[in-house]
Amino acid sequence: MSEKEHINVVWLKRDLRLQDNEAISNALKSKKRVLILYVFEHLLLNDAHYSARHFNFIKESIRDLNEQLTEYNSKVLTATSDITSAFNQLQEFYKIDAVYSHVETGLLITYNRDKEFKRYCRNNFIDWEESKNNGVERGLVNRDNWFENWEAYMYQELETFQPIENQLLSTTEIQTLEKVFAVTNLDTESKTKFQKGGSTIGWRYANSFFESRHEDYMFNISKPEASRSSCSRISPYIAWGNLSIRQVFQKGKAVKITTKDKRHISAFISRLRWQAHFIQKFEMEHTMENASVNKGYHKLKKSISKDYQKAWKTGQTGFPLVDASMRCLIETGYVNFRMRAMLASFFTHILWQPWQSATTHLSQQFLDFEPGIHFPQLQMQAGETGINNLRIYNPTTNSLKHDPDAVFIKKWVPELAHLDTAFIHEPYLMTEMEQTFYNFKLGENYPNPIVDIKKNRKRASEILWNMKDDPEVRRESSRILKRHTISQRNRMLRDE
Repeated sequence: MSEKEHINVVWLKRDLRLQDNEAISNALKSKKRVLILYVFEHLLLNDAHYSARHFNFIKESIRDLNEQLTEYNSKVLTATSDITSAFNQLQEFYKIDAVYSHVETGLLITYNRDKEFKRYCRNNFIDWEESKNNGVERGLVNRDNWFENWEAYMYQELETFQPIENQLLSTTEIQTLEKVFAVTNLDTESKTKFQKGGSTIGWRYANSFFESRHEDYMFNISKPEASRSSCSRISPYIAWGNLSIRQVFQKGKAVKITTKDKRHISAFISRLRWQAHFIQKFEMEHTMENASVNKGYHKLKKSISKDYQKAWKTGQTGFPLVDASMRCLIETGYVNFRMRAMLASFFTHILWQPWQSATTHLSQQFLDFEPGIHFPQLQMQAGETGINNLRIYNPTTNSLKHDPDAVFIKKWVPELAHLDTAFIHEPYLMTEMEQTFYNFKLGENYPNPIVDIKKNRKRASEILWNMKDDPEVRRESSRILKRHTISQRNRMLRDE
């Protein structure tokens, strides 16, 4: 029997790109033949945080990779499997010397999966080399020099995709492997309101933003409708690794030199740092996936209302901006940051529900679901960190300020569109006579408010402000600041 060929494997995770992909670059530098692998793992396919929109985005991203790999006569081996089962099948054909991937700041299940895979590699004499992902570092105990290290990483030269001739396993060889794997069907529905995956489309969004759309970035960033075109809209491409933060950072820096709108580009670049800051926080405090990072808030008890939660999840709360934001999110996978914060605040403060009950619904809807952003942000908006300003968003105030003509609300809550603008913002103020005039019935055409917002806002504010003085909350706040604060000059990142 002939000896098996020795190869290296690139295990793609949330780094679905060829350019500036250190895992791929390091594998190619080995000069050995390389297989690029993506596994639709059962543990993620069955996890409540994920939904079909995420896997469709991944499939579109892999199709884009395969288009790019055509000129190299190669493709991504894509299978539905457990990761160790996939490697066991590969080893029936090849001797795997090394695996290359990025460190993943993911859910607890992926962290535990990685620990099991490390044992698997050790038992099978496979080297596993993990690269730093977007400047986030594993194993930190504090943030000393973190910002300086992150920025130095952002200025490093971009990795280029340069395989030598025939270094990648050929399409024919991969097709042979596909005969024994549960190959994933990469087809997706073409007509949806979701952004499509892939580096090619990701760069179209990025380039159009840097070329012109950034000109109104700061003016429209809080507006639910205008932000849809004025913001970069590259968050899903960063979350799934179609674009690296370093690529976008360097592009932004180059654009800033030539644009007249330097303030807008600077604000955008600062949010790249903000993004990395929160993922680093989650990397260092993974327990916040299930419990408040500030242990003092573990004693905070809230009664669960299935009726409240259902109304919130379906956009039927009786508060137009809340409902419009949720319906938009469900249908398109995107709302801007302020609307996300308002949805979380409304759920945790006004409805007085535990933030843990919102995690999977929101993660399933966010096309750009990123665990390292998701959990720290939910806790911050819920007011359970002890170190951030308490923000309880008033949906009516926000709709009057950021959607004054009710353009966004009319679009997503069409049952209100024929009312005068003032009534669209606050339909619950209509008298019986006004309802009759508009052929509109509160409670039938649109729900009455499910809670007394003024009363509930006051309750949440009093309880949470009083808890800031709790000795355990204060001790935990001090610990969190010591562990996660970068430096005085960069502390604004904490309160963005």
